[in-house]
Amino acid sequence: MRDHVIAVDVGTGSARAGVVDRNGQLLVRCEHPILLRRPQDERGEHGSEDIWRACCHAVRGALQQSGIAPDRIAALAFDATCSLVLRDHDGAPLALETEDGEAFDTIAWLDHRAATEAEECNRTGHPTLAHCGGSISPEMQMPKLMWLKRHRPDLWDRVGYLFDLSDFLTWRATGSTERSVCTLTSKWNFVAGRVSGWQADFLSLIGLDDLVQKGTLPDTAVPVGAPVGRLSAAGAAELGLDETVSVAAGMVDAYAGALGVLGGVAADPHTLHQQTALVGGTSSCIISFAGDPQFGKSLWGPYRETVFAGQWLIEAGQSATGALLGHLLRLHSLGGDPTPERHQQVIARVQQLRAIEGAGFADRIAILPDFHGNRSPFADPHLTGVISGLTLDTSFDGLGRLYWRACVAIALGLRQILETMAASGTHSSVLHLTGGHVKNPLLVELYADVTGCDLVIPDSRDAVLVGTAMNAAAAGGLYKSLTAAGAAMAPSGQRIAPNPARKALYDRDYAKFLTMQRHRVELNGL
Repeated sequence: MRDHVIAVDVGTGSARAGVVDRNGQLLVRCEHPILLRRPQDERGEHGSEDIWRACCHAVRGALQQSGIAPDRIAALAFDATCSLVLRDHDGAPLALETEDGEAFDTIAWLDHRAATEAEECNRTGHPTLAHCGGSISPEMQMPKLMWLKRHRPDLWDRVGYLFDLSDFLTWRATGSTERSVCTLTSKWNFVAGRVSGWQADFLSLIGLDDLVQKGTLPDTAVPVGAPVGRLSAAGAAELGLDETVSVAAGMVDAYAGALGVLGGVAADPHTLHQQTALVGGTSSCIISFAGDPQFGKSLWGPYRETVFAGQWLIEAGQSATGALLGHLLRLHSLGGDPTPERHQQVIARVQQLRAIEGAGFADRIAILPDFHGNRSPFADPHLTGVISGLTLDTSFDGLGRLYWRACVAIALGLRQILETMAASGTHSSVLHLTGGHVKNPLLVELYADVTGCDLVIPDSRDAVLVGTAMNAAAAGGLYKSLTAAGAAMAPSGQRIAPNPARKALYDRDYAKFLTMQRHRVELNGL
């Protein structure tokens, strides 16, 4: 009986595979690293073949550890970062650079090389900009494609296929060139529900009239919860599965996390619209759903049926959250490599110092966390971070003070985003947290106390993988719909209420936060 699925989640630094049963139980999780080349601070590149090998390694490892036979796997689904994969007419990697024998043919999601091109998109004033908060981010695909055509015409002339990373993985697994509604609507300025989702006038304005033909891009796309095909003979052999396995339409990783934590309430739109998913990792994504399109400055979307049928997705984001904490560790003389163990050592000391010094611990330090620009609420990739209140303290305790106040700043930024979303009509009373931030007790506490929202922590070890498994289960026919899969497979969770005794403290911090933002504008204007 085929009663299990495999979910594969590709992040910035690794590929994770999980074997999940039809009840949503994650039986095994296996991880394999992937390469990230950083030739410059604003650039990041992957090798798509390296990513595919990591996926195969993780899937085989998860199967072996689970003891589940391949003939019990009904379906497979991928989620991934919104990175851009380049292939030639033969489907071979089209390398930006080759290093140590690896072809780096993929522009990573975090790459900001196309900031100038993003500004050019925004100056067009095209109506499509309303679906990305009034301005396209350099992290999206159109600016990156403009950059490629302009700066690497040698590669553009040879392009045969262009993929969002999760669409590349479904192609590599099945041979199908179908794309996902999830990736195209959110990262390619594609409008779902039309005869052709491509906006020819916009593509012409930005010099990409040849994009659809050049990239072998279809006019329509496959919804989440539906299959793009079955495993090819080659894909099945590499993954250690058989050709009977269905492969679901790919997903953006953050949206898989949103599905994992909100899938259980998706069948009830009234409840769904009052909940928000917070997917915290290197960056953070804040995701809500609405029955009608709701527009707002700096909010990505509304995207039609990007995850759930009949629902519009609205996303906000913080460009550097986990990345900011890791950066502070590297920056400080006593920080070192930002390993999970090092983070926990600093967190443990912060907790001790808070117990000793009380609620006012380190409150002379104030931080604006925009070290990699600001996605929401300002939609400005050029914004920079600010630290106020530094002394000559170079001790480990001094590092702890900086780390704590950076965590506070991240939570204050989240509060501002939620207020921005509320002003556009998206009101949430409950936050569902998934991703790496669930392992940081400082952030877990602050997300509830600073925002005033109830916080739900899923019991699953990896809600992103569970969301991807829901996609696979629907595509493989284990359930009749995505919402049915969500209702059956959703993990339970621990609910944390905000501590009202800390409200005045964080209200004061928030007032300082807003004041610092005003001062930054004044300084930048001199």
